[in-house]
Amino acid sequence: MLQKKRDAPGVYQLASLLVELDASDEASRILCADALYQLGWVEEAHKFLLVALSKNPQRSPILARLALLQLKKGFLYDGNQLLKEVIKTRDTSCLLPIMDIFKDEDRKLLQTHCHFSALTILTDKQEDADIKEAVAYLSFAIIASGGYAEDSLLVRARCYGHLGQKKTAIFDFNAILKQDPMNVQALSGRGFIYLALKRQKEAVQDFTSALKLEAEVVIPAILSLKHEAQGLITQWLLQHGRTVLTELVATKELSKEETFRDLLMIAGALIKICKDAQYHIFYIDVLIANGKYEEALIHLQEAFGHSLADEFANARLAVLQLKKRNMPVAAHSFSNLAEKDERELGFLLNFLDPKQQQHLSQVAAQEGNVLIKEYRYEKALGYYTLAILSSKDNPRYLRQRAVCLMHLKKYGRALKDMEKVIQKHGCNSLKTRVDDHCSKGHLLLSVSEEETAVKEYIEALQLEESMALCSIMKGPGREILAKTFHKIAQYYFEMHHYEEAWKITDYGLIVDKNSTELKKLKARLKREASGCSIH
Repeated sequence: MLQKKRDAPGVYQLASLLVELDASDEASRILCADALYQLGWVEEAHKFLLVALSKNPQRSPILARLALLQLKKGFLYDGNQLLKEVIKTRDTSCLLPIMDIFKDEDRKLLQTHCHFSALTILTDKQEDADIKEAVAYLSFAIIASGGYAEDSLLVRARCYGHLGQKKTAIFDFNAILKQDPMNVQALSGRGFIYLALKRQKEAVQDFTSALKLEAEVVIPAILSLKHEAQGLITQWLLQHGRTVLTELVATKELSKEETFRDLLMIAGALIKICKDAQYHIFYIDVLIANGKYEEALIHLQEAFGHSLADEFANARLAVLQLKKRNMPVAAHSFSNLAEKDERELGFLLNFLDPKQQQHLSQVAAQEGNVLIKEYRYEKALGYYTLAILSSKDNPRYLRQRAVCLMHLKKYGRALKDMEKVIQKHGCNSLKTRVDDHCSKGHLLLSVSEEETAVKEYIEALQLEESMALCSIMKGPGREILAKTFHKIAQYYFEMHHYEEAWKITDYGLIVDKNSTELKKLKARLKREASGCSIH
């Protein structure tokens, strides 16, 4: 009845009767005090509570009521001391049943007192014990408010974070965001907790939302972190931004204005937080993708100067130059990046339209051919890589790079190129296919994979014998290759794989019909495997 603010006199009479029947009944005495409070008889309520306290000094419901009455009477020190006693009992929930009984102005008084008491503690001391005491005061303030006090919840969440109670901190931040989804302090605060928990996706989502709302508040907060934490969140934001931008550029969905606004916001925040080149590069990429070429060029020159020694910055300049149709200069810049970071170059090429890419691949291949004639293989390699990437793995350029890689003795990479070429054999001429198998075989010999090399040469011979022999003459030569065939055939013979040995011997004699060793091996095969069907 008291909670519903009904018939306080009737409740008082009933409670008084119960006290007369049993003077030790603490619950009836507290009920009397609550009824007297609602009737406005504060002093009488205070006396009832003091009697009850004398019989049970540690009873938190009594201490909490006395604290409220002392604060109402203006005795702030006494009220605070009583609240400290309640905190010692660790029973902050004792306030819950009282809140419906006390008047709104008194609850507000308690809320304000407890909130500022917590702030005073946190200003003066930062030990764990002090923070825990502040948490208790904040809990009183939140209860007094009816369960939602934004300022107190924010401070308590930060306290929980400091104490390592991260999940509890998230609970408080969530309570704020449920009521106010655009609360910047709660978003960034929860983001910091997710950062500490190494939960990248959630942290990035919260920081992005907070930056969109009020970057001037969030950026100083990030800058106040330790260097390691700053580095982690900036890298996470950069990864997120790069992923979104790469997808937009790759799919040519460049009309999403809201997404670009978000990316510009993230990029702008990153260059304010950290001056590293990678963040300026990202900002420039967003400007280019958004068609803001003049702004991109100005920022490029401001961030890197006019010399642009950085390959990544130089490549961005190349993209901007292509917008002005300066193809040779752009090709030169892209070729420098090609051998350093193919993935980065592939991303930048998506800024170009198909015609630009086709023209670029032709210019790059032509320059590579000039350089290879001058024996400048390292320089040529970058141009060939550019030609391959801008042409989406054109087999002709893959072959040219494979030759360049052979000269540089980078046989493993050359092999990968030839494998890609052979995978695209569909509509190539017969001579081209034969030459490709022979080229791959030659590369396999260079890395001592003789058995696989022999299989490639057999493939070429099966396609067209005379063309294959012509290619073999150019390298490694008939005699040398025949010795390899003999070695592998001999191995199969010793393993009693007579059919395979016979096949390799036969093709070896096609390579060099005068090979004495292969002739002898064939004779032995006839003798020792006469019982086998090898013809």
